[in-house]
Amino acid sequence: MAPVVPRSGDAVFANVERVNAELFTLTYGAIVRQLLTDLEEVEEVNKQLDQILIISMKQVGFKMFLGVTATVTNWDVEGTTCSLVFEDNPLVEFVELPDTCQGLYYCNILSGVVRGALEMVSMKTEVSWVRDMLHGDDAYELRVKLIKQVPEEYPYKDDE
Repeated sequence: MAPVVPRSGDAVFANVERVNAELFTLTYGAIVRQLLTDLEEVEEVNKQLDQILIISMKQVGFKMFLGVTATVTNWDVEGTTCSLVFEDNPLVEFVELPDTCQGLYYCNILSGVVRGALEMVSMKTEVSWVRDMLHGDDAYELRVKLIKQVPEEYPYKDDE
């Protein structure tokens, strides 16, 4: 019997040097608090969190950076919309939303990460929160909808 070869994401995760999760979580909390102080409007904070970090990421990215596995599910008939569901989220480990922030999607940075990663592979998408455990739901769910496939553009033209 052939030896079991780890999936590529698991192999990468095993060999990646990671930042202490608590340090990252507390730092992220400080960023959210500062945005709330500076911007004062929850909707504007949601927009900023969505835009903060755009990185290349596949499904393994959640495991690499957060230590959680996202499940891709709930595909629509056209195959253009799906959900990313995860039941654990270290970003909220020390978080309790006050009543004045019930409209805040504290983890909105994740929707920006997913959208940004898909933009890097020429896909324009909408990414929005469907479920959030900070709002009493049973899991975290991001809904990802493909708007259009963007043709690749090159930053230069040949002068031939």
